[in-house]
Amino acid sequence: MPKGILQRLLNGESEIVSHVQPMYRLQDNRLVAMEYLARHVDGQGVAHPVGPILQAPDLSPGDRLTLDLRFLEQTFDTLARTGSPAHLHFVNLEPVSLEAPGFWEALPRWIEMLPISTELVVMEFTEGQKIHDPDALRAYATLLRNSGLRIAVDDLGAGVASLSHMARLAPDFIKADRSLVEQVHRRPYQAALLNALSHFAQRMRIGFIAEGIETMEELQAVMDADVPWGQGFILGQPWPTAPRPLSFGPLP
Repeated sequence: MPKGILQRLLNGESEIVSHVQPMYRLQDNRLVAMEYLARHVDGQGVAHPVGPILQAPDLSPGDRLTLDLRFLEQTFDTLARTGSPAHLHFVNLEPVSLEAPGFWEALPRWIEMLPISTELVVMEFTEGQKIHDPDALRAYATLLRNSGLRIAVDDLGAGVASLSHMARLAPDFIKADRSLVEQVHRRPYQAALLNALSHFAQRMRIGFIAEGIETMEELQAVMDADVPWGQGFILGQPWPTAPRPLSFGPLP
C-alpha cells in the first residue's frame, strides 16, 4: 500500500464513504439486514475497501486503531442519518479496538446519535486482528451487550480460531465464510457442514448467514442446506451510503 494513501487516511485528508451490502432471508427474498462497509476514496474519486489496509502486516497497532476508529465514526455518522428500523444494521469491528479507551469514550456518543433502537445494531467481530486474552474478549462483548448492542462473529470457517470465538462469545449471529460457500454445489462436504451449522444455529437460536454467495448455483446449494440468510454479489453488491432497491427472481 502506498504510504501516501495511509498518511492521508491517518491525517483525515482522504474521504471515507460508507457502503452498505444487503442480506436477505432466502425463504422469501426479504431484506433483513445491511452490512456497513467503509471505503476510502482516491484522488480519481474511486472507492476502495479498507480491509486490505487494516490487515496489512506492516501497519502499526497504533495506526490500525486510529483508522478503525475513523471508520467506525463514519459508519455511525451514516447510521445517524440513514438508519432504518425496518432491518438490522451490521457494523464491522476490529476486536483489537475494544482494548482502546478511545473506543469506549466514543461509543456512548455514537449510540446517542442513533435514530433507531440499539437492538437493531449488530457489532460484527472481524478476524483480521485478534485479542490475545479470550476472557477479555468475552468481557468486552458483555459490555457491548450491556449497551444494548448485539454481537456477530464473522468468517466462521476461515480459521481455527473462529469456532473458539463463537463458543467464547455466544454471539447473536454467525456468518459462514466464503470458503464454505465457494463451489458448495460441487462439494458435498461443505454443503453438509453448512447444513450442520444451520441446524446448530437454529437450536441455539442464533442467526446464521452465508456470506460470499456469488453464483445462482451457490445460492441454490446454500438454500438446499437450510441456511436461512444469505449475502453476496449475486444478491447485491455494496452501494454508497444507501442501498439500491434490489430483488432476485425465482431460482431455476
